[in-house]
Order: sequence, then C-alpha cells, then structure tokens
Amino acid sequence: MPDGGPSILDVRDLKTVFRIRSGEVHAVNDVSFELAPGELLGVVGESGSGKSVTMMSLLGLLPSPPADVCGGSVTFDGQDLLKLAPEGLRKVRGAKIGFVFQDPMTSLNPVFNVGMQIAEPLRKHMGMNKREAAVRAKELLELVGIPDAARRLEDYPHQFSGGMRQRVMIAIALACDPQVLIADEPTTALDVTIQAQILELMKDLRDKLGMAVIWITHDLGVIAGIADRVMVMYGGQVVEHAPVAELFGNPKHPYTRALLTTIPKISGEREKRLTIIEGQPPIMTAAPSACPFRDRCDVAIDRCAVENPRRYDVGDGHDAACFHVEGAHA
Repeated sequence: MPDGGPSILDVRDLKTVFRIRSGEVHAVNDVSFELAPGELLGVVGESGSGKSVTMMSLLGLLPSPPADVCGGSVTFDGQDLLKLAPEGLRKVRGAKIGFVFQDPMTSLNPVFNVGMQIAEPLRKHMGMNKREAAVRAKELLELVGIPDAARRLEDYPHQFSGGMRQRVMIAIALACDPQVLIADEPTTALDVTIQAQILELMKDLRDKLGMAVIWITHDLGVIAGIADRVMVMYGGQVVEHAPVAELFGNPKHPYTRALLTTIPKISGEREKRLTIIEGQPPIMTAAPSACPFRDRCDVAIDRCAVENPRRYDVGDGHDAACFHVEGAHA
C-alpha cells in the first residue's frame, strides 16, 4: 500500500475529443485522478467508458487527427506531459512510464525475435550496447517467469503461447525500470488459469520493484484481488472513486452498484439468472450536460436530465458523481 506521500502522477480535468467526418465524440470528459508511488489503481468500466482512451491520452498514443487531447494537465516528474514536444514525450514513454497493451500478438513485431524487441528500449533509453542489452533481456525474461530464457530470446512471437507473449510484453514494459506501469486489460484474451498466473506475476513484480501500476479492466473480480484504489468510469468520466474495500463494501453510484450485481456468485442457493444492466452506453457526441447514466438508472431524478453531477466527497477517500450522495460528507 502507498504511504500517502506526494503523488507520482497527477491528472487534472483531462479532455479528449475525436473529431471525425460525422461530428465529434467526447471520449474523455474532465477526468482527474492521482497515483501514489507503489500504488495499484484499478480503472473499471464497460467497453466504451473511456478507460483506455484516458490512459493513451496521457502518453500521446492516440493518432492525431482524429484524436485531440484538448484540455487538462498530466503532471509527472515535475512536468506537464501534455505540453512536451514529441521527442520529450518519447523519452518518458517506455522509459519512465511503461505500457502493456491488451493484445500482445498485435503489439509484438512478428518479424523480429523477442530478444531484439526487449533490447530496443534498453539501447534507446538506457544507452546499453548490444551485449549489455542481451544480458539484461535474458534477466527480464527470467524476471517474468519464462523458462530457458537464454534460448527463448531467439524465438519469435508466434512461437510463444498467449500467456507467454503477455509475459514478453510485460518484460518490454519493465525494461527501463519505469516508475509507473499502465496495463490495459492485459489478461482479457487469456484463459482463467493463465490469467491467474499473470495477476500473480504482476503482484510479485510490484512488490519486488516498487513501481506504481494502473490496471485497466472491465472485470471487478480482478480488481478486488490486486488494487489499492478503484476508479469507475462511465460515459468518458469518473463516476466513483474509492479504496477497494470501501468500493465493494459501500458502493455509492448506481452504476457501480449495478456493475457489482453482474458478478456471478457461488453459493448454496439455487442458481439465479445473471443480472444485466439494461440499455446501452451513451455515444458522447457533445460534452456532457446531464448525467450520462440517467437513461439506465433506476433512481434517476429530473435534475439528472439537466445537470451533470460533480464528484461529491462521501468520506474515507471516497467520492461519487451522483446527486443522491450530495452533502453526504459536508
């Protein structure tokens, strides 16, 4: 757990718009959060909620055009990443902040062996020569639990299983000893056994290396086992944020409560049908002027249709963007 010291990453009022031929999509709307050294922040929400776009916006990973990161600040290591020139941002990306993508088969280059792909950031950011990078690449494969590492450096991505390819991606992201690691649904395409192994690996690496982690997922069950804090996103904005035990034990936002009811439960009771959240996520063609969840919410009031609630403090490091909790911790 973090010690409550100064944040290593401070995101304030981040906005990202996709300007396309048919109009605009407001994908990220005034997102704010902090990350403490050594902390694991879980970012949860269904597809289209803005989780991945938010994190890719931080590092300039979105194609521009059509993406336009048009507001806010991202303070890391004393500088605003949104104001850095492309070359300055490249020195941060991969060196100080690592990124593990969802699908390693499309992220790894099929025509280069994994040794070359791990060595590339080492030579580019750490100034290592070819031999030094090869030695470090072997150590990194061993660190992420790939057996016979020296031989496997010569193998190509297609020669690895899905779980092993994901371990290679983690090794690349860790190559330069980053202070922050962003993992974008890295276990989604894996079966449950391999998923559990990757989760255990990430917990071990975090404890061993002391890095801060942002873990993006749609799976609340994953977050329950690894996170310190959870940030729930919907409609391109943060709707609830709390320490993990507080969020599961005392959810405040109707969307969070609905998400929790969709988790399958094992009990001695007769099997029940899985709960679903009726309706579809909104397509944000304009900046939100009302609660984005109102059409799917069973406790919506008239005010929800004309005003977008801000995040209200409900105590114990917990806030929620819902009028029903307004004034809960005055």
